Amino acid sequence: MRKRLILATLLISRLAFAQSPGANPTLTDSSAAGRAAPAASPTAEKNELRYNLNASGSRYFRVTVLNQTWLRLNQSNPGTTVIGEPKANTFDIGLRRTRMQLFGQISDHLFVYFQYGLNNFNFLNAFPAYNTNGTPSNRKVQAFMHDAVGEYIVFKGKNSLKIGGGLTVVNGLSRFSQPSVGTIMSLDVPVFAQATVDQTDEFSRKLSLYARGQIGPIDYRLAISDPFPVATNGATPPALSTNSNFALLRHNKQFQGYFLYNIFDKEDHTLPGYMAGTYLGKKKVFNIEAGFITQKAAMWHREGVDTVYQAMNLWSVASFLDMPTNPATGSAINAYLGYFHTDYGKDYLRFNGIMNPASGTTQAISGVAGTQGNAFPMFGTGSVIYAQVGYLFRRDLLGANGTLLPYAQAQIASYDRIAKTLGIYNAGLNWMIRGHNGKLTLDYQNRPYYNQPVTSNSLSQQGRRGQLTLQYQLFI
Repeated sequence: MRKRLILATLLISRLAFAQSPGANPTLTDSSAAGRAAPAASPTAEKNELRYNLNASGSRYFRVTVLNQTWLRLNQSNPGTTVIGEPKANTFDIGLRRTRMQLFGQISDHLFVYFQYGLNNFNFLNAFPAYNTNGTPSNRKVQAFMHDAVGEYIVFKGKNSLKIGGGLTVVNGLSRFSQPSVGTIMSLDVPVFAQATVDQTDEFSRKLSLYARGQIGPIDYRLAISDPFPVATNGATPPALSTNSNFALLRHNKQFQGYFLYNIFDKEDHTLPGYMAGTYLGKKKVFNIEAGFITQKAAMWHREGVDTVYQAMNLWSVASFLDMPTNPATGSAINAYLGYFHTDYGKDYLRFNGIMNPASGTTQAISGVAGTQGNAFPMFGTGSVIYAQVGYLFRRDLLGANGTLLPYAQAQIASYDRIAKTLGIYNAGLNWMIRGHNGKLTLDYQNRPYYNQPVTSNSLSQQGRRGQLTLQYQLFI
């Protein structure tokens, strides 16, 4: 019995702390890729929860845990209410993301990936206190399965062709449509690039069959997806009107593609989807990308007494840079510039506020919902230019306490229902205590707010509001 207990303890210890090659560089240290496993040492510092299935570590199973806590002070949009009380400003504490990943290479040809967790969990979770049928809401049902994917590697030991299926974030359009949230360079990703988020997908995940791979410098993803009906997203669907919205009737498959050309190092290809935000100078990456999403009769609107269906057609072109400026000191630069063509049909417009701290408004705008709190026109028919830049200082800038990474972001959108170009601007500072495994981010966002003239379908900007957020991220 004692021998069995000792063996069980050793097995659990190995599962929890084994460190070896093949670690996912997108989520952790990219320098670990292809590196021989160090000899076991009782004093060695561990950075992974990993169990090797063979001696070389080429077959393995790994667990990761991510938590992003937000403390936020927000200037409310005019008319904002919080549980029935007018609020000019709000302060809230929430979990932007809490996730667990389980994945592994279980044979030379088989890869499996699961992700479970929750998003946007603050004091308003499950509000209102009672659903429309009179039953109590339940704040304990927020977590859900994000991904459940099985993948077949066609050619042993090569990335040229991988075929997979299931609930997955593999997307077209752009790298920020399938972001690695543990490696975000700034406070958050540009959510507008997750184009159908929580409309006909599950937090940007879709039931898809896909092929992906790397052939020379070219990285590609192609997918056919089975979108969810918009009526199942948990919100009351907008009424059929002269402005386009996701159609309640008809059902068509969605087709997606994403391609990038790597000029220097190839990007990591371990996980399905999940493009890195920054490699923190561990890679020399410069690439050009293009992507698209298209779906027949995805949108509808009313013209007189007729119901008109329209396709959803989205595409983008962009360039991404992430490389060391001084490899000896660890300093690095990150930059992205992209153009997005967003055709959701006639006059489509959708407001969204990330983890919105408000529950209602006394100044509703006809034809759009959720304008309270920190919301702004995030999605719309038109075009968007998105840019970001950040600079990682030398690794020992703060001695044993890590280093700093300041950044700036700009989202410039020209939507058909907005009277003039809108701009959302962010500036912030990361304190990289231990890379992406432990960091603090202070971010300030400046955004416009709107009202609607009585005689026009177009929204006019009335002023601007600010939001200050402190995030604490822990990842292993």
